[in-house]
Amino acid sequence: MRRLLTVLATAAAAAAAALVLPGGALPVAEAGRPGAAAGQWSAREAAAFWTEDRMASALPVPGPPGPEHVPDPRAAGPAAPQPVPASAPSPAADPAAPSAPSAAAAPDAPAPPAGPGAEPALPDAPVPPGTDPAAAPAEPAPAVPVAVPAQPAQPVAAALPATTGVGQDFDGIPVVGRMFVMQSGGAYFCTASVVSSPSRDMVLSAAHCLLGTDTRQVAFVPQYTRANPRPYGMFPVLRDTAGHAKVWIAPRYRTDGPDRAATLDVAFAQVGPGSDGLPVEDVVGGNRLVTGATFHHAKVTLIGHPAAASRPRMCVNRTTKFTSRDAKSPGSFLRIDCTGYPGGTSGGPFIARYDTDTQTGDVVGVIGGWKTGGPTADTSYSSYFGAEIRKLYQAAVAGARAR
Repeated sequence: MRRLLTVLATAAAAAAAALVLPGGALPVAEAGRPGAAAGQWSAREAAAFWTEDRMASALPVPGPPGPEHVPDPRAAGPAAPQPVPASAPSPAADPAAPSAPSAAAAPDAPAPPAGPGAEPALPDAPVPPGTDPAAAPAEPAPAVPVAVPAQPAQPVAAALPATTGVGQDFDGIPVVGRMFVMQSGGAYFCTASVVSSPSRDMVLSAAHCLLGTDTRQVAFVPQYTRANPRPYGMFPVLRDTAGHAKVWIAPRYRTDGPDRAATLDVAFAQVGPGSDGLPVEDVVGGNRLVTGATFHHAKVTLIGHPAAASRPRMCVNRTTKFTSRDAKSPGSFLRIDCTGYPGGTSGGPFIARYDTDTQTGDVVGVIGGWKTGGPTADTSYSSYFGAEIRKLYQAAVAGARAR
């Protein structure tokens, strides 16, 4: 549970600040009150609630206690005094159908070296329904590009780190930012990114970031930095007619919890337009979601927002396949060695074929999955983007059209 329990030196003070926030007194949960509809949480309201001070005081999202959840003994350092979110599943509409439980994990095998280049995206190919990513073969089916990315309106150069595997702070890119949420009276954040969709309003993060009955006042801020907290504005996560955030999480992740269903630690959220009325993808562009690709990518750009950091972090390295030996958290995952990715980086995208001109690429994973991202800050994991994640994305696309 490194993403959730590891807090840097300043986290103790930040935890206290989260309870008495500079942005003002915390309101009662409005998402659950009768009549709270999608239109009642606009970009203007989100910006008024998420003040600069409140965003700066937010902590990494705390751990979601799933069924029979036990804190990870390998988490480094004492946990900060944070509010604990409710353990019940979120009532947000979730049209995706449950899938079969994961198969028992096989012993970890050494990963073969990555190829000379990233795999090309190929036309869509049928995948049998109910395929379990944990049981995916060493050489998965050809990659399935789900959507074509849009280019940012005004791309700004973002240099890639010169040293492989070493994370470096930078000013960020438009398609990646912070996802702010309120849970149990505390202000929290994870990392999220824009993924291309027909409605041009879809954001991708980790499921454990958005799980909980009291998750509310959710908003996405592209390219957040402490010095420039809203360079592209703020995009509120829409609400359904019952007042719940429009977030799609696999049903099995809700029922089985973050350990047993670690292969499904992925969430999609539909965001409303910014203050100018434009959808987020029209403003900052979007990465293309790719499912069914290999575990072994020769070059992946990893971006996340570390706890207590004023800017995001970027790292480039290859990915390998990791198969868990822990029977309580089975499955196979993408693994990448990149230094300095503690709490707050959950949900950060694994971007293959990153284009420095458009500052977009193919998203093949998000920080999460095994131990919700890993027990150390220098190695990160992702759920494998297979048939179940593609099905979840398609459910989100269908749900977005139904608003």
